[in-house]
Amino acid sequence: MTGAVVYLVLGLSLLLATLLPHITRRVALSPPMVLVGVGLAIGLLPMADDVNLRPEDNHALITHVTEFTVLVSLMGVGLAIDRILDVRSWRSWRTWSPVWRLLLVAMPLTILGTMLLGWWVAGLAPAVALLLGAVLAPTDPVLASDVQVGEPLTEDVAEAEAETEDEEEVEEDDDIRFSLTAEAGLNDGLAFPFVHLALLLLAGGFGLADVGTWLGWYVVGKIAVGLVVGVGAGWLFGRQAFHARNEKLRLADAGEPLLALAALLTSYGAAELVGGYGFLAVFACAVRLRSSSRGHSYQRAMHGVVERLERLMTLLVLLVLGMAMTQGLLEHLDWRGVVVALALVLVVRPLAGYLSLAVLARDEDEEGGLDRGELAAVAFFGVRGIGSLFYLGYAASHEHLPDEPWLWSTVAFTIIVSVLLHGVTATPAMARLDARRQREAGTG
Repeated sequence: MTGAVVYLVLGLSLLLATLLPHITRRVALSPPMVLVGVGLAIGLLPMADDVNLRPEDNHALITHVTEFTVLVSLMGVGLAIDRILDVRSWRSWRTWSPVWRLLLVAMPLTILGTMLLGWWVAGLAPAVALLLGAVLAPTDPVLASDVQVGEPLTEDVAEAEAETEDEEEVEEDDDIRFSLTAEAGLNDGLAFPFVHLALLLLAGGFGLADVGTWLGWYVVGKIAVGLVVGVGAGWLFGRQAFHARNEKLRLADAGEPLLALAALLTSYGAAELVGGYGFLAVFACAVRLRSSSRGHSYQRAMHGVVERLERLMTLLVLLVLGMAMTQGLLEHLDWRGVVVALALVLVVRPLAGYLSLAVLARDEDEEGGLDRGELAAVAFFGVRGIGSLFYLGYAASHEHLPDEPWLWSTVAFTIIVSVLLHGVTATPAMARLDARRQREAGTG
């Protein structure tokens, strides 16, 4: 494939990616579905045969590209969340109740369920089955835009919405979108302990004494370090942007949105340098930066530049994913992989999510409470995506993986199933729930 053709294809694809959110807004068709289809079409062209897209030959490239894509998305969703998390307020913690339930109950249950499927159905070794569960358990902050919060609500936007009488306008920071957004922002980092556990088991020599080390460092220590670094970086960048004594250094007044990217790179690099989980650090940094001056229009400017970069990276990954499918990415897929993928998307995640939210559920009339329909929506829309590609690439870069070609085919097929199923159902399902919420609000 010549350089001129690459530029032409990327240019037309970027134009398509820019138009898709507006074209598909009210139809049961998501932009990721279209982009994967475009990638499939490009992969069928004779010129694409010159490009080696075998994942086994591109571990480092896959890991770094998907890593950066997830990082950009984590910064975007952290800046978009309007709901306050005040660590000193019990009421604030309770408004985040669905998120804690999804992270502490649904995610481990999903890992366990997928691991058992990989072990019993696919016949994988326990360590490989655990890795499969850890890779597929996180929901994705990149491909789940249809069921996530939108742009941050700032004072200028709030005033504009207060003046309009458009009844179709729905507040996006509802409990469904908030729960799915915050879950996707946090569980990408919380899957790491289980990935590391699988790698330790694959390396051998993991005895009973090593369990304490894994729990103390990989589960508690690295999570704590990542969160502390992220919150600290968010506080520092927030002080500089909004409250610097020198007006020339106050970037919020200057309107320079690249501060968001500086915060992303700094928090991730600092957390990884001291051994913490960088994904958690970036999300925590974004949430803390968002709270520095919640109503300032600069929040939307930062979110806007991150969102555009995310769209570009997502375009690249989905096009390559579609191209790879035409060049043998799914050639090792068999009935075992199909069963694992369908069971995860249709049974394991919905059941684990529903159980985590329905048992001792918070009152639906309070903030953070969900009724039955909302419970089902949050449980069902656990989108799988680019984060799974990163974790598998990361694992393959650090340890020899038995059945690696099968793992790549199964993970890719799971992502495609999730993109198609959730892409088709998200728009009508969310529209129905929004309409019901409007009717109830009108009745009230």
